[in-house]
Order: sequence, then C-alpha cells, then structure tokens
Amino acid sequence: MSPHISFRSILIAALALLALAVPAAASAAQHGTAVVFSQARTVEGVEEGGLFAVKAGHQNQLTENPADTEPSFSPDGRTIAFAREGHIYTVRPDGSGERRLTNGSALDSRPQISPNGQIVMFERRGAASRPANLYTVRIGGGPATDLTPGPEEATEARFAPDGKTIVFVRTTLAGGDRANADLYSIRPSGAGLTRLTTTGRVDEFDPRYFAGGIVFSRGNQSEGPAGYADIYTMRRNGTRVVPLVEGVGSAYVEDVAPQGHTLIFRRDRGLWVKQIGPGKAKKVAELPDGSQTNSVFSSDGRSVATLIETREGQQLMAINLVNGRKSDLAEAYGGEGEDTFGPVIDWQPVR
Repeated sequence: MSPHISFRSILIAALALLALAVPAAASAAQHGTAVVFSQARTVEGVEEGGLFAVKAGHQNQLTENPADTEPSFSPDGRTIAFAREGHIYTVRPDGSGERRLTNGSALDSRPQISPNGQIVMFERRGAASRPANLYTVRIGGGPATDLTPGPEEATEARFAPDGKTIVFVRTTLAGGDRANADLYSIRPSGAGLTRLTTTGRVDEFDPRYFAGGIVFSRGNQSEGPAGYADIYTMRRNGTRVVPLVEGVGSAYVEDVAPQGHTLIFRRDRGLWVKQIGPGKAKKVAELPDGSQTNSVFSSDGRSVATLIETREGQQLMAINLVNGRKSDLAEAYGGEGEDTFGPVIDWQPVR
C-alpha cells in the first residue's frame, strides 16, 4: 500500500470517528449542509482531484477534474459556481447538472452568484499577466458583460446582501509608480460607478458588506514584512469611516456573518471574532507562525469553516463560536503539487 493511500484511509477513518464523536460540533452537522473545497493530488505521477464536500462528517467528491477550484454557493444553496481551466462552470451540490458558462481565450476566475441567483460575477484577464476586470454572465450562460472596462485592475468584488450594489478593489498607479488600491462600488448593470475611498499612501482591500455598510482592511497589502493592516467600517456611500480593529498587530478581514453583525478576522497568529461595533474581540483559534487562512461563516453565523495553510501542509476545520469546539474536516500533506487544497472554500447556505 502506498503512503498516499494509507493517508487517505486514515483520514476517512478519522472523519468517520469524528462524525460519531462530535455530531454537534459544527453547523454542518446540525443542518445537514456541506463545506465545499477543491483538492488536487498526484498519485504515481498522475494528477487527480476536483471539488469535494464535507457534510455531517462524510467527504464526497463532486467533480473529477483536478483543475476545478474556487467554489462558491448560490444563496439558496442549490448551485455551486467554480473555475476550471480559465472558464466558469456551475454544478449542483450532488455533482450533477454540470454546465459551462464562459468561453474564449480569456482567463476567468473567482465566480460569485448574485443574491437573486440570476447572474454570476467573475474576474476576467486577457492573459495571466494582464489586469483583471469584473464581468457578469447569466446563470444559464450567454454573452458576458464587462462591468469595469479600462486598464485598471478590479478584484475582490462582493455583492451587497440585497444584490443592488457590488463593492470591489480598483488598483491604479499612484505617485512614484506605486500601485494603490481603493474601494469602489457599482451596480450589477454596470451603472453607478462610485469611488468610495481616496487614500494615496495606503491601500483598502478585503471589503465585505455588513448590516451598517462596508467593513474593510486598510494598510499596505504587499507581501512580506512591509505588509500591515487595520480594520475600518464606513457607510455604503463611503462616508463616516471609523476604525474598528487597530493597534498592535495587523488585522485582516476574513468574513462577515450572513446576519451582517459579526466579523471574523485574522490577527497576531490567531482567528478572532467580533461584533461590528463597540466591544472587545474574542480569539477563537491559535494559528501557526506564518500561516495563511481563509474563513467563511455558516449561514446561521454560529460557526466558521477555516482553511489553514502552513509550510507543513493544510488543514480544513470547523469552529463552533458558541462553545469553542473545533472539528477537523480534512487535511492535505505533501510537497508542492502533490496534495493541496485550493485557496477558496464555501459553506452551503440554508434559507
């Protein structure tokens, strides 16, 4: 038996025991919803993988193309949009009904389905080295519409919960040819482009809508020791900018609960949760030095799923924010390209 097969057997057994031992550890077990992620692995020189879902302690494979990545649920939980080899696809949560939405030579990525379930927003690049623009396409396919034409890069877009506006990061050249990132908003039709922040020496990024407006990171988003950030809030029109998390240790927005009042963020080798407004934050998980994370709330806001990436490997866990209990959902070990998760995870919503 190969070491890879041995690891898979151990992982499946561990997940089965976990489902029996802590069936109420996370909202996925309570509501029968799935955490979806992508995984690629190399077995005896052959790459395999696709989209996977962990549901009530059981792992299921939804697609069988190792290029599948960046899954994103529709608000009703019945459709998953994802990227494959530079194109956007959709599939049902059971792996059936796969449909390709975009075509051509451009590179499409980061799909999101609108709150009304009618359109898919995504990033499109003419080539890997070209800046991205935001596009939309109808959920059933058809021609794509460029929302942000022009040479400036537009990324990190998010729909407002009511679907009426989109907040995104637009990167332009500032003084001294420094790239500067500011926040803009636009309607899904492409009308109403509005600049929300104007800060030439710091960047705004990681925007999310919350019940009172927009929460975002502000600082220097460059990689390495020069990078830093605090967290701010503002109204949807860009007014009344107020610090929310600042001080010692950089803080980065990860997600806002669907109810719009709670924030999960990364700071000082830990994951923290905080009500958006006055009050203290609570640390819910310790993170290894130098780790990267991606966290998403469950639809009831009581749990988060977190993908933790370190030099040694990757771990996907669920954290119950009520009792602090943690559940391991999946793990990936091995060198680069051997057994890896994609950077995006999502938690199936429940109406």
